[in-house]
Formats: sequence, structure tokens, C-alpha cells
Amino acid sequence: MKINWGTGIALAFISFIAFIMYFIISMNVNDKYDHDLVSDDYYGDELKYQADIDKLKNANALTTNISYERTVEGLKINFPQDIDYKEITGKMFLYRPSNKQLDFETAISLSNPYLLIPDKRLVDGRWNIKIDWQYKGKSYLFKKSIVY
Repeated sequence: MKINWGTGIALAFISFIAFIMYFIISMNVNDKYDHDLVSDDYYGDELKYQADIDKLKNANALTTNISYERTVEGLKINFPQDIDYKEITGKMFLYRPSNKQLDFETAISLSNPYLLIPDKRLVDGRWNIKIDWQYKGKSYLFKKSIVY
């Protein structure tokens, strides 16, 4: 059987379309290629962004801001020494850009002037830390990208 130019071109188009369809279906079905937004309510969070800017300004006005260090026990987040740590409230959110399942949020309840995140909760790599905290009715925000 002889294949002429017209048949060859038609087979090439059909093969190309089949490859593209296979690629599209495998990207939509396979969970390995699932890429989510940082937030489920992305646009609603964007409207609240001015409040975050004000909180960042409040945090920058402090004499000492939050600091962090990696210890044997885990990640130690130190709150400013010149304030009473017992009156600090808020929440901390750790976001892992490469894996949504590793993200977690915890409430801030201090019995020491620092907050310790156990080493077993953190995987090596990049993390984004967001600490939204209040002290005596004033709100503060600490945001940092770290490599653990």
C-alpha cells in the first residue's frame, strides 16, 4: 500500500491532535499537576490588603520587631522583649509554596517571650511566615519568606 502526501499530512495532523488531547486530559486529571491559588478567596483577600499595610507600618514602628532562629527543637520565633508577652494574641500562618498540604495555622498563646514550632512540623525548604498579632488593642503584622 502506498501513502501519498495528502494521507501523510492527514495522519500527521491526527497524530498531533491526539498528542495534544492526551496532554490536556492528563494535566487535568492527574493530581500531581494540581496547582492551587495561595488563597481560595483571592479577590476578597485583596480588598483587605490596606489593613495589612497598616499593620506592617505598626510593626515597623516598634523598637524591636519579631525575629526568628532555627534551633535543634525547631523554629523559634522571638517576640519583642520590651512588651509584655502575656498580652499578645493573634495567629500565625505558615505557607509552603510547593505543597498546600503542609500549610498550617496556629493561634498565638505565649507562656514564654517566644513561640516554638517543632522541627517535625517543618520540612526543609522555603516557607512563608505570616504572624498577625495584637498587643493592647493595636494590630501588627510580620511577614517573611525563609528557607528552613
